[in-house]
Amino acid sequence: MGIDRAVFYDESKIAIVPMGFCYPGTGKSGDLAPRPECAATWRKQLLEHLPHIALTLVIGQYAKAWHLGHLAHENLTETVKAWKTVGPDTVPLPHPSPRNNVWLKKNPWFEQDLVPDLRSRVKGILA
Repeated sequence: MGIDRAVFYDESKIAIVPMGFCYPGTGKSGDLAPRPECAATWRKQLLEHLPHIALTLVIGQYAKAWHLGHLAHENLTETVKAWKTVGPDTVPLPHPSPRNNVWLKKNPWFEQDLVPDLRSRVKGILA
C-alpha cells in the first residue's frame, strides 16, 4: 500500500475488518473458514458505523464472495486480474501470506500493474 506502520495502525485512517471475529482454528492447509453466521450476523451493521470508507481491499475468498458477489470470477486469480472492473473504491487482492509467493511469481502483472495503482489510490486518499 505504500504506507508506513504508523499509518497502517492509525485507526482514524485504516480499518481492518475480518470476515469473522472469532478464530476458527487451523485445518490441513491453514486457518479454517470463518464461521458462516459471523458475517451474516454483524458485518453489515459494523460497516454502517464506518460511513466514510474510501477504499475497500477485499482479501481472500470469503471477502471476495461477500463484497463482490456477481463481480467475483471463478477463482481468486481471475477476480484479481479483473480488478479494474470492480470499481474505484474496491480492490480484490490475494492474501498477503508467504504461501502466496508462488502465486506472485506466476502473476507478475500483480506487482507491475495493480500494486502501483493501489499505492497511488491510497496516497490520494490519505493526502
